[in-house]
Amino acid sequence: MTRKNNGNVMEEVLELICENGLECLDQAISILINEAMKIERSKVIQADPYERTENRKGYGNGFKDKTLKSRIGKLKLKIPQVRDGIDFYPSSIERGERSERALKLAVAEMYLKGVSTRKVTDVMEILCGFEVTSTQVSRATEELDEVLRKWRNRPLGRTPFVQLDATYEKVRVDGAVRSCAVLIASGVNTDGKRMILGVSVSMSEAEIHWREFLLSLKNRGLHGIVMVTSDDHSGLKSALNSAFPGAAWQRCQVHLQRNATQYVPKKHMRESVAKDIRMIFNAPNKDEAERLLLLVADKYRSKASRLAVWMEENIPDGFTCFELPDSQRRRLRSTNMLERIHKEVNRRTRVATLFPNEAALLRLVSAILMEVSEEWECGRKYLTLEVHQTQ
Repeated sequence: MTRKNNGNVMEEVLELICENGLECLDQAISILINEAMKIERSKVIQADPYERTENRKGYGNGFKDKTLKSRIGKLKLKIPQVRDGIDFYPSSIERGERSERALKLAVAEMYLKGVSTRKVTDVMEILCGFEVTSTQVSRATEELDEVLRKWRNRPLGRTPFVQLDATYEKVRVDGAVRSCAVLIASGVNTDGKRMILGVSVSMSEAEIHWREFLLSLKNRGLHGIVMVTSDDHSGLKSALNSAFPGAAWQRCQVHLQRNATQYVPKKHMRESVAKDIRMIFNAPNKDEAERLLLLVADKYRSKASRLAVWMEENIPDGFTCFELPDSQRRRLRSTNMLERIHKEVNRRTRVATLFPNEAALLRLVSAILMEVSEEWECGRKYLTLEVHQTQ
């Protein structure tokens, strides 16, 4: 029965588009979303409409009209209702509303930066196809802030592997433009799934900011950390020892390789140095890595003495991952997981160029990270963890 209905719906949508073209796109999308919501309700109550089955867990209770403003126009939706105490709301609408709120957020940033209400309205009409007043902008910001606050403060649990990194954005403070630190923590939980653990924005001193951020993660229930991977950020190691004294620290091998270039005296040597460092990190075990490090340091001692000393003092910070199984080592030896997130964040923040305050920056970054985390947590496993690491 469901398959037949789906066929009828598609015929209706195609006929509508053929007769009216793009002008009726909002109507066509409304029909598809309405059908998707009915299918989702049937899955929740485990029965199609009017179907007699012992597996049924509830009954439909009609529909509730809702108009959703979107970038293609106003969508006339009929939200399926469920009775008998079952809590149901279509996930597709939740995701759609959050995306639209994120778009309104960009407009709110414009408004806060001093763009006139008229210009804001003009931009919204172009982007979204509907008018937005300053009151709507403020309301959208407040609603989104509450959603993001709850997400940032949600409880955490056992997370064997954590990655930490920082990026910087420009914020106006007391009439001056300053660089503001954005701290981001991601992790791999006991199911082997990635997730964003938290984010913090502050102008404070490095160690104080890191310590407060890590303690906030601990207070939310983060525990069971086996290893933390990060770059050698100022104050991070000290803060990490205070918040999670039992966690091993792995310095990001990618960052180490980049840091080495500033100690290479001649440009033509860079490729050779990079190749030698990769050889060390790709060693089969820690003992072999230490042996190769001695050989490489001796190789450059006469022609790049500062590089040789730097290698001996810093490269061993990237050896902690050798304690892990081979299947985990390559994914946990660097902060590449967060590097990709930074690119996504920077792609959005470049549009704003300058934030009016820390709250505006935190709001935008949180919205991006929340979406990323949901995709990760609903996606495939990132790692297969050993039994002793999940107990």
